[in-house]
Amino acid sequence: MLVVYAGSGDFALGPLRSLAASRHPVLAVITAPDRTGDRGRPAPRPVRDLAVELGLPVLQPRRLGAGDLADPLRSGAELLVVVAYGQLVRRSVLEAFPRGAVGVHPSLLPRHRGASPIAAALLAGDPVTGVTIYQMDERLDSGPILATGSLPIDSEATTPLLQAALEVVAARLLPATLELMEEGRIVPQPQAEEQATYAPRLSRADSRVSWRQPAEEIERRLRALQPWPGVTAQLGGTEVKLLAGSARLDPALASPPESVVVPTSSGGFQIDLVQPPGGRAMTAAAFLRGRRAKAGQRP
Repeated sequence: MLVVYAGSGDFALGPLRSLAASRHPVLAVITAPDRTGDRGRPAPRPVRDLAVELGLPVLQPRRLGAGDLADPLRSGAELLVVVAYGQLVRRSVLEAFPRGAVGVHPSLLPRHRGASPIAAALLAGDPVTGVTIYQMDERLDSGPILATGSLPIDSEATTPLLQAALEVVAARLLPATLELMEEGRIVPQPQAEEQATYAPRLSRADSRVSWRQPAEEIERRLRALQPWPGVTAQLGGTEVKLLAGSARLDPALASPPESVVVPTSSGGFQIDLVQPPGGRAMTAAAFLRGRRAKAGQRP
């Protein structure tokens, strides 16, 4: 099966590499245009760089349209594969391919449709997540399901760690699914709309936590919101970034010498590492010593 691949985020790397090594030729790779990052330097372009490494043609339209696909379609492209591309795909593009388009999404659809499914699974405290391959339509992550692969969520998983594990699942599942499609051995299964949940794009507003929240919820946010937008909270009268910590069922238990336990609405939260505004990472106790916090002061 001749394929065009569309992806921009890091999650798209493993599936692209596995597809390029399969018997399904990748005729072109579509990815986001180059952009300027911090301090005027070029922003990372992981999919473009991998495509060049693999010797694959690269297309970087600002908004993908059927006209951008003229050369791959003339070469016999049959299927569009979309993984972490970051754009909704127009109907004209979906209809340009004889076999349509399949999406690869890092959740068990219809749960956590949208831009931040990995973080959403951690925020919700889900015990399991996975990868879904589905036939794309014009709506967001809503087409019939072709294949799934499940993955238990470790109690200490962070978004980067879980993404890396799901990337491995996707890299294995995608070529196998294309084989079954080509053989006509897949019966698409409609998604249960009544079970759908949504994972909107994260923003800086999501980073703020309050000690009025349960400790377990704060821990989930700390694990889920890595590497961006991170988690901030009040400590010693200052808004700091929380870098490491964990929930404690009994806040009265002794903490490690350089950690600080904060009472919450349910249990306590042990703060291990923080980063003050404009400062370096340090232990919570060192930060409070620097602030000359009074003994027993509530953050």
